[in-house]
Amino acid sequence: MSDIITVKDLVLVYGDGTKAVDNISFTVQDGEFFGFLGPNGAGKSTTIKVLTTLLRKTSGSATVAGYDVEKEAGAIRKVIGVQSQETTVDGDLTGRENLELQGHFHQMKTSEIKQRVNELLKLVELESVAEKRARNYSGGMKKRLDLATALVHKPKLLFLDEPTTGLDPQSRSTIWTYLQKLNKEDGITIFLTTQYLEEADKLCKRLSIIDFGKIVASGSPTELKHEVGADSIRVALENCDKDRAKAKEIIKTMSGVSEIIDSEDCINVYAKNAGQLIADIVRALDSSDIRLSSVTFSSPSLDDVFMKHTGRRIRAEDLVKAPSAMFGGRRR
Repeated sequence: MSDIITVKDLVLVYGDGTKAVDNISFTVQDGEFFGFLGPNGAGKSTTIKVLTTLLRKTSGSATVAGYDVEKEAGAIRKVIGVQSQETTVDGDLTGRENLELQGHFHQMKTSEIKQRVNELLKLVELESVAEKRARNYSGGMKKRLDLATALVHKPKLLFLDEPTTGLDPQSRSTIWTYLQKLNKEDGITIFLTTQYLEEADKLCKRLSIIDFGKIVASGSPTELKHEVGADSIRVALENCDKDRAKAKEIIKTMSGVSEIIDSEDCINVYAKNAGQLIADIVRALDSSDIRLSSVTFSSPSLDDVFMKHTGRRIRAEDLVKAPSAMFGGRRR
């Protein structure tokens, strides 16, 4: 399978000296569902803006569909569709008119536009409200219309910059269904940026995790989680600064512990027998007069991959909250 995106040693430095993208390299294969996972400010949107010819790179090289991002920007724009974080539909126009307008922007024939608009309205389930002004659409409906506008000209490559931000779980799931259909049935290559762990895990066949402009890990979600190799135990201490070093010394002597790292909670412990070990940790720290705020454990997740490489979570409020055990506010 050939590569549709090739990025090598890409750097982008803003005028104020901020290095938003710091020497990253990656490829995306034709027909792939590829993800860029990372927190706000990681460099995800900046990378997309370079690849969609909206920003000029500082150094390095990048090609999209075989075209150089700087020398052949016009050719790239003809073969890509882009949905940005902010919904760009015109509220004064109806859903149908928004789509028709995009068709005219792409210089499509009137008959071709009509057929394509009908196809897209059916795809995103907006046929019943097609003649209503977009300002009266719900947030989820606007996102679906926005996605449809990016597809009017049948792009071979679709760039999605956090397309489900701000949506409720049901609307987010609906968007996921459309994207999977576009990728699997229509063969559209999709480049997705997201800070939602579940979204990246569910949709992306392969992804890169980016932080502070650098790629810290790459692979399929399964490969990346397998890399962690153990359950994750998150240990929060009442006085982390005072007790962290001592707690780590105690825990590292326990059977089954493979790695201990500092984290936002305080300590992250990786072990294969977490369910059994957690009680030993509570007892040992309690007997050493180290007070716990909480202890949780879970099977390896993409957040554990991110934490292993950076020492912190991507976005705590978006974690899948399914810990196998929790001890809250434990005191002597």
